[in-house]
Amino acid sequence: MATADNRSTEQVRHDIEQERERLATAVDDLRAGIGDATNVSGKLKGHLPVAAAAAAGAGFLLAGGVGATMRLLFRRGREGKEKARFGPFSLVDRD
Repeated sequence: MATADNRSTEQVRHDIEQERERLATAVDDLRAGIGDATNVSGKLKGHLPVAAAAAAGAGFLLAGGVGATMRLLFRRGREGKEKARFGPFSLVDRD
């Protein structure tokens, strides 16, 4: 029995089976690609020191550490004896 484009039923079944195999191969490739793309721990292992330093720096900045450190280090001498001066800034000894 032939179809409208002069292909037999067996030819159509053969073409469908070939397409099914190509789709199965494509799905397997996609699954492997998704596994590689979502492997965050594998990507971080090589860059762990840099990532840890960046996280610590970001946490320090978000917590206001820069301003607090600068206020601690560069007080103007009104709370104790001046130990060192850098332009308008000075290090003081509170004792």
